[in-house]
Amino acid sequence: MTESNEYRDRLVDHLEDLAQREDRATLALLRGTLQEGRALEGLPVVLPFVNPYGRSPDRAEDDALLLAALFAIHPESGSLFLPAALRAVAQTSDSVELRFRALLSASRQDLPVHLRHAVGLVASHGMPIDYRDLHTAIRFWDQPSERTRRQWARAFWTPDNSGETRERSA
Repeated sequence: MTESNEYRDRLVDHLEDLAQREDRATLALLRGTLQEGRALEGLPVVLPFVNPYGRSPDRAEDDALLLAALFAIHPESGSLFLPAALRAVAQTSDSVELRFRALLSASRQDLPVHLRHAVGLVASHGMPIDYRDLHTAIRFWDQPSERTRRQWARAFWTPDNSGETRERSA
């Protein structure tokens, strides 16, 4: 496991622990960080799990805050890849594919809004999400290769079930 994976895993482990302990106050605080002007309120919760020696500490903090807020909206962690969960939800709603298309084309700046809606949809159907994978997707969302977006597109539009649970790469 690389150092950056260790930090990501520790963050998700911590969030899962908060949910298991039913720490409603901390989860509410993290949900609130999605509101305008309140993002930094979650720093005391996520900073111990952010790599301070990375290339962009502010970006790593923002990514951790976004992940923590999304987790607080739907604290059911599992092995279901978010696009695969959305594909399952799309079976019951015609608007999901349109939302997914908007998510795929979202800029890094608009990503929190689109992910909040996606996680909310999945939450309304009681499906757990692979938050470790989601954190990786957030971190690499705006890479020029668009690798994350392509993976998500394949998981959503490929007719087989290969995207539902995924092996984590080392």
